[in-house]
Amino acid sequence: MTSSPRLIAAACAALLALALPQISRADEFSAPQKSEIERIVRGYLIAHPEVLQEAMAELDKRQTAAEAEKHKSAVKLHAQNLFNSPRQVVLGNPNGDVTFVEFFDYNCGYCKRAMTDMLTLLKNDPKLKVVLKEFPVLGPGSVEAAQVATAVRMQDKSGKKYLDFHQKLLTGRGQADKARALAAAKEAGLNMAQIEKDLASPEIKTSLQEAFKLAEALGLNGTPSYVIGSEVVIGAVGLPALQEKINTARCGKATC
Repeated sequence: MTSSPRLIAAACAALLALALPQISRADEFSAPQKSEIERIVRGYLIAHPEVLQEAMAELDKRQTAAEAEKHKSAVKLHAQNLFNSPRQVVLGNPNGDVTFVEFFDYNCGYCKRAMTDMLTLLKNDPKLKVVLKEFPVLGPGSVEAAQVATAVRMQDKSGKKYLDFHQKLLTGRGQADKARALAAAKEAGLNMAQIEKDLASPEIKTSLQEAFKLAEALGLNGTPSYVIGSEVVIGAVGLPALQEKINTARCGKATC
């Protein structure tokens, strides 16, 4: 077992708290007393190394719980822009009982695989509201593709042509950039003159800035990332895990 000094220190602090509950501050000890306590703790840990593992497991549990609570608070604070912003693509049931928000990047390999999960959920769950947010974090090409995608969204209020465009671009070969995004938009039947006009609109920058601010507030640093109900989910966790999160948001348990 490999342990970081920080985790070992945390474990030692926990042991001291158990062994010496009447002592509240380290500066109440003299130098000889501190040395003796350190000797006792070191000896105990050598004799009972499993305590370190137990302490680290408890620390991890508490940190996970604290992170989940932090995410829940951030979701609540930014709920309007997360779930009902006019600057996002809405698919499925706009009045669904659960909202599934996905932050993605057109050059993200994991997002390509995660798209299949999203489409399956969209097809099988008539009560699901799906929100797609451009989160181009993988370089200039990703930003260019997201700008074109935003222009597509501005033109297609129904989301049908956007979804066609989205699938063509996300599953296409090679690096996504402006040229590939424009080709996908043309193939999806968008008005290309309007696309070029909208690319010069301040709405493009404003939309992407909104998504980045939301991602920052939620602590997202990669794609795909999701908000399902009040829970933040990081990474391509797969269809079964996503379905469990949706069920939990809908009925409070993994299986409804």
